Amino acid sequence: MRTTSNPIFRNLPQRQGGGNAGFGPVDTGQFGGQQAQYGNQPYQTAPATRPMTIDDVVTKTGISLGVVTITAIVSYALTSANHGLAGLFALAGLVAFGMTFVTMFSPRLQTSPAFVLTFAAFEGLFLGAVSFLLANVRFGGHGGVGGSGMIAQAVLGTFGVFFGMLIVYKTGAIRVTPRFTRIMVGALIGVLVLALGNAIAAFFTPGGFGLRDGGPIAIVFSLVVIAIAAFSFLLDFDAADGLIRAGAPEKAAWQVAFGLTVTLVWLYLEILRLLSYLQND
Repeated sequence: MRTTSNPIFRNLPQRQGGGNAGFGPVDTGQFGGQQAQYGNQPYQTAPATRPMTIDDVVTKTGISLGVVTITAIVSYALTSANHGLAGLFALAGLVAFGMTFVTMFSPRLQTSPAFVLTFAAFEGLFLGAVSFLLANVRFGGHGGVGGSGMIAQAVLGTFGVFFGMLIVYKTGAIRVTPRFTRIMVGALIGVLVLALGNAIAAFFTPGGFGLRDGGPIAIVFSLVVIAIAAFSFLLDFDAADGLIRAGAPEKAAWQVAFGLTVTLVWLYLEILRLLSYLQND
């Protein structure tokens, strides 16, 4: 039974059968995940509800990313004019994180356009402020000199990785198997534990374990996190295929958009952080 490292997709329904639903080749068998929202049977759509398609996924994800982009630009501009707003917008990141956490227990929220777009707005406010700080303010001797050019590089890198992993998935170069999923979940848990441990250690020792101080260890750690984020796209694409194959209703595309937005923002921030490390003199 297969799951995903992205917590947004852990409440997806079971799928049956095999083949290519939309993103690319997938393994035959049943699609794993909690059945909290739609039960153990394939989706039964009402006469007025059509099944979700790959076009729905692309459209809803595009809308979600559009909201993130617009609010991030506004946040970036306001933060550049008044640096004191950075702390306020940082709270938006906590709200976005809280909303992500809540959806793990209330999966129906993931299919609500209002909820998803509100999340995207808070995420954008946080993203803009963090982007300004990493690109224009020096922390511990690194970052702060790349400016908007560094942000553009991070954006290009993020979408380059996204489309690259989409090609990998479509061609079946790397297959999403239960073993692959277990490895990915283990890697994700390991990274989260290390990041949390480093944050706690930083209260007692300057730089903590050195995972975020811009040094060689921080660069290696950032590369590992980027790799994990990139490969998690394969699990996310497979999860989206599961929804399409199960005959999910059109509104379920918002659930996919939510999960992909989370992963894209995570990847962008980590690439931007890595670029800020490389600005060391």
